[in-house]
Amino acid sequence: MSLKEELMADLKKAMKEKDKQRKDTITMVRAAIKQKEVDERVDLKDEDVLVIISKQVKEKKKSIDEFKKGNRQDLVDATEAEIEILYDYLPKQLSEDELKDIVQETISRLSIHSKKDMGRLMQDIMPRIKGQADGQTINRLAQEFFTEE
Repeated sequence: MSLKEELMADLKKAMKEKDKQRKDTITMVRAAIKQKEVDERVDLKDEDVLVIISKQVKEKKKSIDEFKKGNRQDLVDATEAEIEILYDYLPKQLSEDELKDIVQETISRLSIHSKKDMGRLMQDIMPRIKGQADGQTINRLAQEFFTEE
């Protein structure tokens, strides 16, 4: 079953169970998928759908920071619930320890010695962990390796 089919099946299930949060979240993702398909006149594959879902998670995480600044705990809670629903459709997220190992291995393999080579590091890592972690986390972990030296 493709990811789009899984989303549709889950949407139907959420509607039957009257799970408004899940229904709204899946509807939002499906709308983003449909918009991209219409704009680019393509039928998106699972990899493309994963990119859209990852982007939605990233945007929602940024929103949480803004909601916290605005002291809107109700919106923080709702957005965190949406993120949890979105994680159901992403591959298993890598732990911070696993990510540190990947960063360290890549730094060694590419012989990276300074922050100047961060672009090369990110270009190597990001395709390998697509959907399993966000770029900000990788960047932060890589920065830690360079400050230790």
